[in-house]
Amino acid sequence: MILAAWLLSLPLRLLAALGLRRSVILACLFVLAVTAYGVAEDLGLVEPPAQAAPARRPAAGQSRPSWAATADIPAGYLRRYQAGAGRCPGLSWTVLAAIGKVESDHGRAPLPGVRSGWNYAGAAGPMQFGIGVGRAGNAWATYGRDFDGDGRRSVYDPGDAIPAAARYLCAAGAPRRLDRAIYAYNHSWAYVSRVKAIARRYAIGGGRR
Repeated sequence: MILAAWLLSLPLRLLAALGLRRSVILACLFVLAVTAYGVAEDLGLVEPPAQAAPARRPAAGQSRPSWAATADIPAGYLRRYQAGAGRCPGLSWTVLAAIGKVESDHGRAPLPGVRSGWNYAGAAGPMQFGIGVGRAGNAWATYGRDFDGDGRRSVYDPGDAIPAAARYLCAAGAPRRLDRAIYAYNHSWAYVSRVKAIARRYAIGGGRR
């Protein structure tokens, strides 16, 4: 042990003998140590420290995704539904996700208007907004914005379409008059029932049906 300590101190003694100040010696040793660690890391001799991702906390009053939600909703869409709900205080992200599921299967449906153009009613994008070319009206002109800040406003971009849907629902009465708001989105009580059933399934405790 004494011999090892003496050998480790030998570089310090040598540099001190050359007349270098202690602070300079320590700085040189620090640089050498950092360099040696980097080389060892590159060679795979040491493992780099783990980078722990911060835990994502659900927003106040918002339910966490159920097993059914995480299994069915693409991660990018799930984050956008959760963030988009903030455009309508009190609205659950599960309602937005349920609408996205019914309208376009979260952007995956190979239907007209989901990724380009419009469908027979004049609706477009993953949330199927009316864009003024058919009986669906032009809700996008009122509620659509460049919400994700990428420099363009696009009904086909979920980063813009999902928050716009939250604004639309809010204007129609959500969350206090949720049924009426969902009905305003698509004039069908069967649609309202379907959206609410999917929303329940997407929430923790909602089951796996």
